[in-house]
Amino acid sequence: MFTHHRDREQPIFSTRAHVFQIDPTTKRNWIPASKHAVTVSFFYDANRNVYRIISVGGTKAIINCSVTPSMTFTKTSQKFGQWADTRANTVYGLGFATEQQLHQFSEKFREVKDAARLAREKSQDKELANTALTIAAPQDLSDSLQSPPVVNVNGPEDKLFRSQSADITLAAEKERIKKMLSEGSICEMNLEAELFSLQDSNSKLVAALHEANTNVEQWKKQLAAYQEETERLRDQEMEMRNAELERRVQNSEQSLSNSLDERDRMDTELQRAIEILDIKIFDLNDLRQSLYKLISK
Repeated sequence: MFTHHRDREQPIFSTRAHVFQIDPTTKRNWIPASKHAVTVSFFYDANRNVYRIISVGGTKAIINCSVTPSMTFTKTSQKFGQWADTRANTVYGLGFATEQQLHQFSEKFREVKDAARLAREKSQDKELANTALTIAAPQDLSDSLQSPPVVNVNGPEDKLFRSQSADITLAAEKERIKKMLSEGSICEMNLEAELFSLQDSNSKLVAALHEANTNVEQWKKQLAAYQEETERLRDQEMEMRNAELERRVQNSEQSLSNSLDERDRMDTELQRAIEILDIKIFDLNDLRQSLYKLISK
């Protein structure tokens, strides 16, 4: 079980990322260290003056890496980066949700690495100062005359030897890491990183497609509502047109009825005029007969 001393170390930067580790057997493939994105934080141990990268999944430490000045964080794609931890003999990979998160982590990694370098230089300066004080401490004159001075094993020569030995070991380890990466692992790491980016892009495309489908359904409903409204307005327009036609028909029928009534009235007047004319003609004929009789006498 991983226990973190929160009273001693405080996070100075945190982000969310998918964590991967290089396959220890093949040194070529990535192995997911977490099923989902987890919190990855930079911590500062004030007591030991050490910077760490820590990520905890449940009760298990996924990443527990001390940052050294020789470490380098490399961006292998727009959302994926990696760095090698020679002490743990592994390579860590982080996949981020956005390019901005990757940039922020990379910048913080560089800042922490610089801070670790300054901390190491201060520690070395302090150690050299303590060594100089030990050598320069006053000694009994008689002791110095009787026996040669004793060289402190932690003196400058030994310090220089240990520093050179550490540099040689570190250089050899760097060469081993470079050789491991040059044997084709970088290509496959990048492929794994690209796969992660593609998976992330695919998730976004699926979400966008789902949103597009939702929008299409809404557009279909809105279109159906528009069509229904159009049909209703069309029916209303037809009703208005039918009412207008009915009014015109009624007016035409009324006009026709009035015309028929007027014709009947005129027929009646004409019939009366004919009857009067017939009477007048009869009277004139009777008058003609009377006048003829008078002439004949």
